[in-house]
Amino acid sequence: MNYLRKYGPLFLKGVAMGGADVVPGVSGGTLAFITGIYERLLDAISSFDKDALQYALRFRWQALWKHIDGTFLLVLLSGIALSIATLAKVIHFLLDEYPIQLWSFFFGLVIIAAYVVAKDISHWRGSVIIAGVVGIAIAYFITVATPAQTPTDTWFIFLSGAIAICAMILPGISGSFILLILGKYEYIVTALTELNLLVIAVFGAGCVVGLLSFARLISWLLDRFYNTAIALLAGFMIGSLNKIWPWKEVVSTRTNSKGEEVPFITENVLPSAYEQVTGQTPYLGQAILFMIIGAGVVLAIDLV
Repeated sequence: MNYLRKYGPLFLKGVAMGGADVVPGVSGGTLAFITGIYERLLDAISSFDKDALQYALRFRWQALWKHIDGTFLLVLLSGIALSIATLAKVIHFLLDEYPIQLWSFFFGLVIIAAYVVAKDISHWRGSVIIAGVVGIAIAYFITVATPAQTPTDTWFIFLSGAIAICAMILPGISGSFILLILGKYEYIVTALTELNLLVIAVFGAGCVVGLLSFARLISWLLDRFYNTAIALLAGFMIGSLNKIWPWKEVVSTRTNSKGEEVPFITENVLPSAYEQVTGQTPYLGQAILFMIIGAGVVLAIDLV
C-alpha cells in the first residue's frame, strides 16, 4: 500500500504522457511539464553518461540504478507503455468519432498549460520575451509545414529518429507530427509492422542519440537560463495551438498502412464556417465545455 501511495501518482503521470503521445499534435512533454516531473525526467535521461557506463562496466548495479534515477524511470515508462498499449485504441476511436470534442479538450489543456508554465517566469526582460516569441514562431512554422518527399537513406532515417524523439520531449510539439512533416511517418510505421530490423535499428539509434543529447541541452538551458528557457517552452505550447484547433477542413488525404484514406493536410476554419465547408455540425457548445474541462484539469494539477 505504501508503494502504491508513493509511486501511484507517478505511474498515472506516465499514463497521461502515453495518452498524449498517441495524439498527433500533442506532446507527452506538455503533460510532463504540467505534472511537475519535466526537469526530473530530463535529469534522469541526462544521467546516462560516462559515469553510468563506468558503473555498468564495474557491475555496480545499485550505484547505477541510483545514478540514473532508475525507479523513477521504471515507474514512469511503465505508465507510458501501458497507456500506449491500452489507450491508443480509445484515443483513435475518439479522434474518429468525436474529433471536435477531443481536440477541444486538448486545446483548453494546452492553452492553460502555457499560462501555468509562463507564470513561473520571475523576471520578464527583453531576452525572455524574445525567447517566447521565437518559441511561438518555431512551433507555428512546424504545424503549417507541408509534409515533404524525403529520401529513405540510412542517414536520413537516423536523423528522423533524432529529430522526432527531441520533439516528443518538447512541450507542445508532437514527434509523430514531425515524422509526418519529414515524410517518414508511414515509412517508420510500416517498418515496425513488417519488423524491418535494419530500419528499426537505425531509427532507434537516432532516437537514443537525439534523446541523450537534447535532454542535456534543455537541462543546461534550464540550469543556466531558467526564465529564458521557460519562455521558450511556453512559446512552443502557444505555437502548437494552431495544430490542435478543433475545427479543420481537409485539404488533401493519404492512404495509411491499413489501406485507409485519412486526412493528410488540413486548414483551420472558424466554427461558423465549419458546417458550410465540411457539411458537419461544429458542436460549438460541447467544444467550449471540453475546453473548460481541459483547462480545469491543468488548474487542478497545478493546485495539488
